[in-house]
Amino acid sequence: MRGKVVALNLLALLVAPAQAQTLDYGYFKAQVEPIFLQKRAGHARCYVCHAERSNNAFRLETLAPGASSWTEEQSRKNFAVVSRLVAPGKPEQSLLLLHPLAPEAGGSAYHSGGRQFESRDDAAWKILARWVRGG
Repeated sequence: MRGKVVALNLLALLVAPAQAQTLDYGYFKAQVEPIFLQKRAGHARCYVCHAERSNNAFRLETLAPGASSWTEEQSRKNFAVVSRLVAPGKPEQSLLLLHPLAPEAGGSAYHSGGRQFESRDDAAWKILARWVRGG
């Protein structure tokens, strides 16, 4: 039994890095991360509810006073956090895309921050989906 547990743990270590490699950090920093700071009509910025002081799985780093973007170190931490909400290559299984998407468009029923995206045609949603797909 112990041998099976060790084998499964080793398999998990081999599989996890392969998935993480499919997500592009450069694209995240340049295209995805700025979406979290954008003001959307009728909604708060993602950052407002998902800053470091929040107590949910999507917890972004707190910006320094007066800063309008994250440092490299903070961006890498944000990448690690946000990557946990993604099934690389599978937008339809990624909480990052489903939670803020309206249920009528295929989103999940729960997101206390409202529906940031009414449809999959929203430009920002498409950027997030492109990152998740690896393209």
